[in-house]
Amino acid sequence: MLRRILSRAALGAALLYSPLLAAAQDTPQRGDTLSLSIEDAVTRAQRLSDAARSARAQADVADAQLDLARATALPSLRVTGGYTHTYASARAAAVSSQFLQTNSYTLGGTFNQPLFQGGREVFGIRAASRLRAAARLTEADARTVAGLDAQRAYLLAILADRLVDIQRSNLQLASNRVTQAEQLQSGGRAARYDVLRARVERANAEPLVLQSESDREIALLQLKQLLKLPLDEPVALTSRLDGAAVGATLASYAVDTLDVMLAADARPSVRAALLTARARRDAVGVSRADFLPTVSAFVTGGVSAFPVAGLPPLHGQRDTANVNGCAPASGRGFCYNGGFFKDLAAGVQLTWNVFDIFRVHGNIDLAQAQANLAEIEYDRQRQAAALEIARARAELTRARSFFQARQQASSEAQETFRLASLRYDRGLGTQLDVSDAQLAQLTAETNEARAAVDLYLASAELAYSLGRPVPLPPSAPSPARATSTSSLLP
Repeated sequence: MLRRILSRAALGAALLYSPLLAAAQDTPQRGDTLSLSIEDAVTRAQRLSDAARSARAQADVADAQLDLARATALPSLRVTGGYTHTYASARAAAVSSQFLQTNSYTLGGTFNQPLFQGGREVFGIRAASRLRAAARLTEADARTVAGLDAQRAYLLAILADRLVDIQRSNLQLASNRVTQAEQLQSGGRAARYDVLRARVERANAEPLVLQSESDREIALLQLKQLLKLPLDEPVALTSRLDGAAVGATLASYAVDTLDVMLAADARPSVRAALLTARARRDAVGVSRADFLPTVSAFVTGGVSAFPVAGLPPLHGQRDTANVNGCAPASGRGFCYNGGFFKDLAAGVQLTWNVFDIFRVHGNIDLAQAQANLAEIEYDRQRQAAALEIARARAELTRARSFFQARQQASSEAQETFRLASLRYDRGLGTQLDVSDAQLAQLTAETNEARAAVDLYLASAELAYSLGRPVPLPPSAPSPARATSTSSLLP
C-alpha cells in the first residue's frame, strides 16, 4: 500500500514539474556567449533601434492617412436596423389608434456617392500620397543611421580590443627588458640604474593596460546598449576590419568633381522635406475648397414591418378586406398582415456654406503658413546636407592620407625598435634608445589601428551624406573571444 502511494506521488510530481523542466531547457543560459558579427549587429540595430521603430510607426500612420483621404472620394454604403416595442403611445391615444404600432422592425440602407467637392479630394489624396512617400524615405534614413551607429560602435569595440593587445605587448616587452637588465647587471655589463629604469618603465606600462581593458569593457557595454542586449551577457565579436581592403574599396569614391547641391538633393532626408513642403502646399488647395459647394448623389431604401405579435412575414400585404382575422371595424379602416413594406428614394444633395468667411480664411491662412514653414525647412535641410557632404569629403581625404602615412610609420617604428634592441644587446646602444624606440612603436601601432577605423567611418559618413547605401566594411572572420575579438588589422 505504501509503495503504491509513493509511486503515485512520484508520478504526480513528474507531471507537475515536467513543463517547468522543459521551459528551463528551452531558456538560453546566461553564461552562453553570443557570437556577434558586424553584419548581425547592423541587422539587429536596424530592426530594434528606437529611431527605426518610430519611423516605421510614422510610415504606418501615413498609410492610414492616405486610406482616409481616398475614402472621401469613394462611395459609401451604410446599413441600419432595429426593433422597437411600444408599450404606450400618446399620439395613438390622443389622435387615432392607427398611430399605434406595438412591434416595429426596420432595416434600411443609404448609398452616397460624392460628385463634386471643389477639388478637396484631389488635393487631399495628393498630399497624403506625398506624406506617405516622405515617411518611407524617413524610415529608410532612420534604418541607415541605425546601421551606421551599429557599425561605429562595433568598430570602436574591436579598436578598443586591439589597443588592449598593443598595451599588453608593450608590457611584455618592458618585462622582458627588466629581465634582460637584471641578467646584464649580474654579468657586470649594466649598472643598477639601468635595472631601476627598466622596472619603472614596466610599472608605468601596467596602468595603461588596465585603462585599455576598462575602455574595452565600456565600448562593449555601449555596443550592447545600442543593440538592446543584456548588459551582463557575454558577447564575442567575430569580425575584424581589413584596413588594406578598406583602402582598395575607397578607390571607387571619385568625389573630386562632385556637384554638392545635386548630391544634396539626392539625400533621403532632403527628398522627404521636399515632399512634405509640396504636401503642405496641397493642403492650401484643400482649405480653399471650402469656398465651393459639394454635390453628392444618394439612394436610400429599406423595409419596415409592424406585426401585432410574433415575427413579421417576409412580404407585407394590405387590404380593406378581412386579412388574417383583421376586420375593418377594428378602427384602422384597413387591414395588413404585419409583414415588411419597402421604402425607396433617390436624389442629389447640394451643400454650400455661403457665409463662414472667417473660418475659411483662417484655415487658408493656417495652411499657407504651414506651407511656408515646410519650404523653409526644406531649404534648411538642403543647405545642411550640402555642408555635410563637403565636410565628409574633406574628412575622407584627411583620413585616407593619414592612414597611408600611419601604415608606413608603423612598419618603420617596428624596424627601429628591432634595431635599437639589437644595438642594446651588443652594447652599442643605451637603454634610453630602446625605451624611445618602444614608445615610438607603441604610438605608431595605436595610430595605425585608429587610422583604419577612421578611414572606414569617413567613407561610411560620405556614403550616407551622398544618399548612397552604406556598405559594410571589408572584414574577415577571426577567432572569437568572450569579451572582444582578435587583432584589428591583418
